[in-house]
Amino acid sequence: MSGPKARAGLAVLLAVLLGSAWPAPAQQDSSVLFRNVRIFDGKSGALSAASNVLVRNSKIEKISTVNITADAQAIDGGGRVLMPGLIDAHWHAMLVRPTPAAALGDVGYNNLLAASEATATLMRGFTTVRDMGGPSFGLKRAIDEDLVAGPRIYPSGAIITITSGHGDFRQLSDLPRTIGGMLSRMELTGGSMVADSPDEVRVRAREQLMQGASQVKLTAGGGVASPFSPLDVSTFTEPELRAAVEAADNWGTYVATHAYTPVAIQRSIAAGVRCIEHGHLMDEASAKLIAEKGIWLSTQPFLDVAAASALGPAEQDKMRQVVAGTDRVYALAKKYRIKTAFGTDVLFSKALADRQGSMLAALTRWYTPAEALAMATSANAELLSLSGPRNPYPGKLGVVEEGALADLLLVDGNPLDNIALVEDPAKNFVVIMKGGKVYKNSLAH
Repeated sequence: MSGPKARAGLAVLLAVLLGSAWPAPAQQDSSVLFRNVRIFDGKSGALSAASNVLVRNSKIEKISTVNITADAQAIDGGGRVLMPGLIDAHWHAMLVRPTPAAALGDVGYNNLLAASEATATLMRGFTTVRDMGGPSFGLKRAIDEDLVAGPRIYPSGAIITITSGHGDFRQLSDLPRTIGGMLSRMELTGGSMVADSPDEVRVRAREQLMQGASQVKLTAGGGVASPFSPLDVSTFTEPELRAAVEAADNWGTYVATHAYTPVAIQRSIAAGVRCIEHGHLMDEASAKLIAEKGIWLSTQPFLDVAAASALGPAEQDKMRQVVAGTDRVYALAKKYRIKTAFGTDVLFSKALADRQGSMLAALTRWYTPAEALAMATSANAELLSLSGPRNPYPGKLGVVEEGALADLLLVDGNPLDNIALVEDPAKNFVVIMKGGKVYKNSLAH
């Protein structure tokens, strides 16, 4: 048996395996008409007048304040707010739920775990994620083929790191590394790859692109989660970083680097990197440089050590240093009008993933609700577009406008007045649509 029936059967099997997190099957109608909705378009600070929105196949076909006549499934919005699906610009689809040790364990189990989390992510209203490290290619394919309900994934593939860099989760017993020798378990699973020369970097970058990476991720400085990676160190040399940039540029896409410190940030920019991840320890000069060069800053509202709760005391101490820089990084981003993306960088914690919307709401410490929601929709979509021809989902994301991809949320309330609504998606997101398919419609009950 093949075709739709086979896929439906497999979907049922996965539903049994994954349990109650599986949503209602996506509707199969090719057209949906939202009636009487007020629109947050992903950019404006105000809602539209009462409007009607026609979705045909995977795109928004028509938006009008007058009645639309169409042969379509009708959803009466009752004056609720229709907005774009949320986008998380720094996600790790394969690393959200396992412990650090389990992430190197059974691949089959970890894929099922990630599939369950992908469904939960979609049900929180995040219809797209930019995966910043991990073997998510198979999960992406399963989602794209409707075998699993989950968000669109822009995959980076394996994190590229150096010996003892952030992303090197080997043990001391794995040393010494033999150049050209056997790969570590970490590398065999596709979580991260060690590269200690420009030539090695070039090979590892090209391997990720070969597998379908939409962008390439390197760690230009130390990090919290890696046990042998001090936070203050700079890692790749400029020629090594440039090798990755050249490889990505040849494929029409870009490199993003994990970088907290001024040295890591400035070296990355000198090498041609187009997006800095984190930046919490940046200084004024680094902020000015980011702004002058038009570099993206993809950062996270880290306000406590919860993001490192599954890690040891040394890693939690490093997290405290990052948290101490959160107010400063957002202040500098606003001062210099840096192009800023929103992400969460959740690792090893289902409980923290469940608070994905709460992290978005936390942006109101520095931004208005409209600014925060625009960052998680249209601004993040602009960052995704840097992948150019490597974009796995051609079309306009992050906005409600004619011709855009129909990734939509119907919200019971006005998030521009009360952004806390996004903290309880089970209650407040009454319709969740991705690609024109309805994955949740509590109004139907």
